[in-house]
Amino acid sequence: MLFEYCAENLTNIAAALDAGAGRIELCDNLAVGGTTPSLGVMEQAVALVREYDGAEVRCMIRPRGGDFVYTEAEFKAMETDIRMASANGIDGVALGCLKTRKSGGFMLDQKATERLVKVAQSAGEMRGRELGITFHMAFDAIDPANQLAAIDALVELGVDRILTHGGAAGAPIEDNFDHLRELIDYAGDRLIILPGGGITHENAAAVARALGVEELHGTNIVKL
Repeated sequence: MLFEYCAENLTNIAAALDAGAGRIELCDNLAVGGTTPSLGVMEQAVALVREYDGAEVRCMIRPRGGDFVYTEAEFKAMETDIRMASANGIDGVALGCLKTRKSGGFMLDQKATERLVKVAQSAGEMRGRELGITFHMAFDAIDPANQLAAIDALVELGVDRILTHGGAAGAPIEDNFDHLRELIDYAGDRLIILPGGGITHENAAAVARALGVEELHGTNIVKL
C-alpha cells in the first residue's frame, strides 16, 4: 500500500515519511484546497524526501483557490511553476483545468489541460526523467455523467493519476464507494484512480479493501 501524504509546505514531511508515507503531495494554503508552494519550499521538500529511499514528492500547480477556470496570465504562471518544479527535482505535478458548461456546472477543459501536460512532458524530457502528472480534485467538480469521458481524455493526454473523492467534498468517503468503484473499473490499468478526502490512518485499510486499490491520499493518511 502506498500512502500519499498531503503536506502544507514543509510541515510534517519528515514525520509523515517516518510514519510510512511513500509519496508527498506538496501544497501551500490547504485552507483553500491547496495552491503552489514557493520554489524554496519545493527545494527543501525534495531534499527531505531524498533522504528516504524510494519516496517521491509531487507538487500542486494551482495559482489560487476558488474554481479551476483560469486566465491567460494564470496559465503562464502555472507553466513557469511546472518548469521550476521539474528543474528542482520534483517527481510529479498535480494540476487540473475546467471550463463552464452552458447548462451550468463544469466540464474538463481538455485543451487547457493538454497545454499544461505538454509543458510537464517537455520539462521531464529536458531533465531526462519523466515528470508524473496527477489530475487533482478538480475532477470532482465535473458532472458525474461526463467523468468517464474525462478519464478517456486524460488517458490520451498522458495523465497517470486522478485524485478524487468520488463525490461532493465533505461527504463520508464510504458514501462514494459505488461511484469510486465505477471509476476504478473504467480506468482499469490505463491510469490510477487515487481516492482521497476523508481517508485517515484509522479507516485506510478498510477503504483499500472495499475499493481494491493500492494507493490512498490524505492529510491524515498516516499516524504522526
